[in-house]
Amino acid sequence: MAVALALLLCLPGAAAAAQKGYRHIPKTDREVERSANSGSAGTVRVIVRVKPGVRRNWSKSLRQAGVLVRGDHALVESLTIEIPAGQIEALSRSPWVESISIDARLKAHALTATSGGAVASSVAAMLGSPTMPAGVAPVSVAVIDSGIQPNADLPRSRITKFVDFSNDLSGVECEPYDDYGHGTHVAGLIGGSGALSDGAYPGVAPNVNFIGLKVLDSQGGGSSSAVLQAIEYAVANRVALDIRVINLSLGHPIYESALTDPLVQAVETAVRAGIVVVVSAGNLGKNPNSGKSGYGGIVSPGNAPSAITVGAINSYDTIKRTDDRVTTFSSRGPTWQDGFAKPDIVAPGNKVAAAAAIGSTLYGEFPDLQVQTSHGKTLLKLSGTSMSAGVVSGAVALMIEAHTAMGYARLTPNAIKAMLEYSAIRVRQANELMQGRGSLNLEGAVRMAKAVSPAAATNSWQAMGYNGPYSLIGGMFYPWAQSIVWGDSIVWGDSIVWGDSIVWGDSIVWGDSIVWGDSIVWGDSIVWGDSIVWGDSIVWGDSIVWGDSIVWGDSIVWGDSIVWGDEDPPPPDEPGDPALEVMPVEAAENRSVL
Repeated sequence: MAVALALLLCLPGAAAAAQKGYRHIPKTDREVERSANSGSAGTVRVIVRVKPGVRRNWSKSLRQAGVLVRGDHALVESLTIEIPAGQIEALSRSPWVESISIDARLKAHALTATSGGAVASSVAAMLGSPTMPAGVAPVSVAVIDSGIQPNADLPRSRITKFVDFSNDLSGVECEPYDDYGHGTHVAGLIGGSGALSDGAYPGVAPNVNFIGLKVLDSQGGGSSSAVLQAIEYAVANRVALDIRVINLSLGHPIYESALTDPLVQAVETAVRAGIVVVVSAGNLGKNPNSGKSGYGGIVSPGNAPSAITVGAINSYDTIKRTDDRVTTFSSRGPTWQDGFAKPDIVAPGNKVAAAAAIGSTLYGEFPDLQVQTSHGKTLLKLSGTSMSAGVVSGAVALMIEAHTAMGYARLTPNAIKAMLEYSAIRVRQANELMQGRGSLNLEGAVRMAKAVSPAAATNSWQAMGYNGPYSLIGGMFYPWAQSIVWGDSIVWGDSIVWGDSIVWGDSIVWGDSIVWGDSIVWGDSIVWGDSIVWGDSIVWGDSIVWGDSIVWGDSIVWGDSIVWGDEDPPPPDEPGDPALEVMPVEAAENRSVL
């Protein structure tokens, strides 16, 4: 095959033996480059992005040359192939090749070591109860995960399509199942009816329908190529199946820039097609050995600029928001290599209860995670940003349903993301790279979706029933963040919604760079607030120097992975925080909410 491939690439000496020493190989991510330099005689499974217009003919030529083509991804002009490690450098020299990425193994973002302590309160109760208009028509959420097991919370009638990509990249339509148990739990958080718990633990949007796209196996693992196929299926069938939201509670470490990462590009394409894509940030917020908190742990495709990337909070089993904290496991930004400001928002994700897939791996191997109800052990309590992403996907579905019921023109994914950020509630003792713009405020986000119409860009949204940037939750009024991170700046105030119609466009790429604090000077280097210079290197307060490596404090040097710093502070007993003004109802008579 080596000679045939060399002829295909028209490269003299393409099959020559590898030179001694480690070589940089253009167009490859760091894992593919490592494989090419390993000297291995084995094959490597890679995703090759090619120039537009040549994919089909190039695929045919590869097959004729004896290359095993595993997948064809028209959505991102890519092919999944298996190739000898010694041929990677030759492949990278092809004029038709744009980039070569590892077909990365990815996994679900749930934690199983959560048996201690009580299960959290109902997620719906924590978020505030929005008032929904009458006659709400359900939308469909594509859950790209380990599957969905039908049950009383997730009846078969609401799983309108189920396709299995976990064994065959072409996809096989079949009866819904979930042999790992993760996807069922996520779907339960998105839109479980609550029947399994007699109404105690409903999902956020119990009216939605589900498109189950199985990509993870019975151990919670899968491949990037399978996720690519599932995203492509969702985009191709978005109109026929009314897919408005994709939930991706999974990911893999970042090996390359978002500009070339095939999963990121698939997410960006889905958003441009009008689908809101919600992605978990990852569970790499704490070093498992030292216990120190870490920055730079966002996983792919959570680094997709246009995705809604979600971190996790611990609500400490209360409805009040003043004691909420970002969990220690929740991945912090910035994104590796590109430096995007992520996550975008945080949501409940610590010991949350939702539907269990009876007989699945998680259910059988972790009996301590089972939750007893009057119907038996029908729920699981899981922690992770996977759960938080499911909660936000449910919130997005409610926003879409509420907006549509008002008879307004369709909201774009950018508008929905802006509303989620603008209405978020700030989390105490958490910076922007921990919490994004703040914690999900379901009441506020749905109220904005009901009040704002893209077709009425000259009208006042306050006059349409907005009534102020505060939400009443558990007897207390909480102020909204009232800002969003957009491109290379923070946007404040009503210009987010009206102004130059910033959120209504379909072609804007969200999050070109990092934004922090209230003041920015942006160029080849950045002056950030009072303490950060960000260009080829960073000086952060008194403790960080960032270039090819990082020195944190007096003792930590970082090469190619996360920066570990001091541990997050423990949750305090209600300290004051001027950034979070909370008013009791009796002190806010002049405030009104819908």
